[in-house]
Amino acid sequence: MDEFRALHVPGSPLLLPNAWEFGVGAFLAAQGFRALGTTSLGVSAAAGEPDGAPSTREATVALATRLTRLDALVSVDLADGFSADPAAVADLAAELADAGVAGVNLEDGRAGGSLAPVDVQCALVAAVKDRVPGLFVNARTDTHWAGDRSVAEAERRVRAYAAAGADGVFVPGLAEPGDVERVVAVGLPLNLLFLPGKVTVAGLAELGVARVSLGSLPYRMALAAAAGTALAVRDGRDLPLTPPSYADVTALLP
Repeated sequence: MDEFRALHVPGSPLLLPNAWEFGVGAFLAAQGFRALGTTSLGVSAAAGEPDGAPSTREATVALATRLTRLDALVSVDLADGFSADPAAVADLAAELADAGVAGVNLEDGRAGGSLAPVDVQCALVAAVKDRVPGLFVNARTDTHWAGDRSVAEAERRVRAYAAAGADGVFVPGLAEPGDVERVVAVGLPLNLLFLPGKVTVAGLAELGVARVSLGSLPYRMALAAAAGTALAVRDGRDLPLTPPSYADVTALLP
């Protein structure tokens, strides 16, 4: 867990690709990525469930447990914690830590596009840190997705989650340089989402960002590649990508 924490260097951000099943995680680890995240959208879609629904808790834990077999550090997207009960969320975090997980994401976005009250989310963060002090808790605020895109509100929430014990903060959708610098100034490692065409890893590094996540992008790219492959075969065109061989994939498996 200390190694994972040390990877969060402002100005030299950790690029965290996100996996939704073991084979993808194993392939990414084989490319040299030292740390991997999970993606709640990918895990939920693979299970045929709504994104972040409580019904995906079991699939999330199962995937995380499998990924810890790899030579990579694992951070798990817990969505809203799959429960409103701080003790239950802390129990889940402890279960994951016992399995070898290095970090978790815990978000304040709620079903229907609302945001949890700050004190409610702070209670979840504090409960996890009290139960598993060594686990890296990345407190995510969805002000720029579910809220009014106010950097003032993002900063207010980030400061509150920092005071509750968060180790890092995540503001997906934040991209304007001045806004990024304002949140960086809070003092905790800032995680941003890679937004194609809007940000670059080098540009975010210059602003002091400590972690860049790919989120659901690899999963959505995989959907595009699968459809592109089927369409190319149907239409007699070249394949859109060169895939690893069957032997390459089986070599990654236990």
